[in-house]
Amino acid sequence: MDLVARRGRTLAFVEVKQRASEASAAMALDEYRLRRVAQAAERLAPRFAREGDDIRIDALFLVPGRLPRLMANVWCG
Repeated sequence: MDLVARRGRTLAFVEVKQRASEASAAMALDEYRLRRVAQAAERLAPRFAREGDDIRIDALFLVPGRLPRLMANVWCG
């Protein structure tokens, strides 16, 4: 997990993947990696979460020459 972000009552643990192409970016975040991010988020949530927060895991994909692409709530485990 690369970032912890808050907007209002939403706390997001964000995995950032930078790749040379959109195809390689799409392949960069598989179930194994998502499970590791979810485990890290579970350990860190008590430090950052407030009562009533919505907690989610997002992915941010960076590809040269393209706008960053955010995929919200990529883990439902």
